[in-house]
Amino acid sequence: MLDSPQDPPIQTAVSIPSASVKEEFTGLQLWNMNVGFLGIQFGWGLQMANMSAIFEHLGATAHQLPILWIAAPLTGLFIQPVIGNLSDFTWGPLGRRRPYLLVGGILAALALALMPHCSTLLMAAALLWLLDASANISMVPYRAFVGDLLPKKQRTQGFAVQSLMVGAGAVVASAFPWILSHGFAISNIASVQHQIPQTVELSFYLGAVVFLSTIVWTVITTPEYPPKSLEALEQRQEERGGLRNSLQESWKAIRSMPATMRQLAWVQFFTWMGIFCFFMYFPPAVARNIFGATSQASPLYSAGVEWAGLCCAVFNAVCVGVSFLLPLLAKRTSRQITHSVCLLCGAASLLSMVVIRDQYVLLIAMIGFGIAWASALSMPYAMLTGVIPDKQRGVFQGIFNIFVVLPEIAVALGAGWVMQYLLHENRLMAVVMGGVFLLVAAGLTLLVKINPVTTPAELSLDVEQPEKDKSLVADNTDQLPVEEKLPVEKSRS
Repeated sequence: MLDSPQDPPIQTAVSIPSASVKEEFTGLQLWNMNVGFLGIQFGWGLQMANMSAIFEHLGATAHQLPILWIAAPLTGLFIQPVIGNLSDFTWGPLGRRRPYLLVGGILAALALALMPHCSTLLMAAALLWLLDASANISMVPYRAFVGDLLPKKQRTQGFAVQSLMVGAGAVVASAFPWILSHGFAISNIASVQHQIPQTVELSFYLGAVVFLSTIVWTVITTPEYPPKSLEALEQRQEERGGLRNSLQESWKAIRSMPATMRQLAWVQFFTWMGIFCFFMYFPPAVARNIFGATSQASPLYSAGVEWAGLCCAVFNAVCVGVSFLLPLLAKRTSRQITHSVCLLCGAASLLSMVVIRDQYVLLIAMIGFGIAWASALSMPYAMLTGVIPDKQRGVFQGIFNIFVVLPEIAVALGAGWVMQYLLHENRLMAVVMGGVFLLVAAGLTLLVKINPVTTPAELSLDVEQPEKDKSLVADNTDQLPVEEKLPVEKSRS
């Protein structure tokens, strides 16, 4: 039986806030609310820095890598809009968003723990699918969870804590195999007994523990606002909740996209084609083209992949710092100019790898990519926020995320042929190709025209839109003005 607002508060680390007024959070409560982001990003950081190398350890060739990665974007195409809508109309003993956080955390921890035991490419691809699906199940409602609970005047502070958590998780996860090898003398060489190096194996075990423990901590310590009326919520569930209604809502939104959103879709398409090329091919490219490894069994291969992890740690650290500067830059120039310049920095970094042959110079190149990464995770959403109506913000944001996964699917389907017949298995040139895509995205950004919405009726989805949904106490979104919104999270598949 659910507690009503008049019942005594549930005994947790944070009392359930008033139904009508959002209470301010203390510093400890902000930490408790956001610590789960550290775990999610730790899991994603391990995935980005190590999955291509794991596939190659299991016998994959360069042109096979894209199709092995395809499960991740395909999963995001379905999971992101559907889970977001389902969580809007859920309430149970754990609340509204927390059931999804917990289920996603358990499944992701299972995938991380099993990954080092993969013996075939099919098994590794299946676990990558499970990991990415589970992380999305946790992440999509998590974004709304923060917006539901924080009062507006604390959102800047809340998203700053979130940015630090995300950055810390990504940096530590990316560098951890290198730390185990150089700090604790753990073997980083693959063998017959260990197809996947022990450094990577232990990193994934730790990732499973960190992912699940941080999510559980947030679930236990941070309760949610209860609905004023369960009957009203159940009626809204029947009208707009469920899988079928979620798909219908998404289709209506696709047909009603404003012009600015359509322009941004092209920017996103080329941006994420470039980013996906980087994530797929950068670690093996460093191992083979920079360190000179000729096979996965070579010590140079493991050293190169570990160094690629350090490079990922560098660009993630740069990303955290730059994310706090982007609102100031956008205010002085414009969001379009700021985003275009940042993408140009990323393009220059990836294109420069044509001539880079020194591993330390590679770290410097990561600064530019970190600038682009920070902007890609925030500025397109800042440009979008003013052109969609508040009451339809959730579904439009879900649709916008589709333009992240569609280019990844395009790369996964087409890059194998390009690698085999045009680039001749040259992994470094695939990374450079990503720089070309970022260059195109930078140019398209300057063509975006932001036309603010004047009335919600302009983008009606032909569904009832009450002035205020009495069944849901909290706002359904976590949207902020560009001056406040500072997300540094993997808006991925």
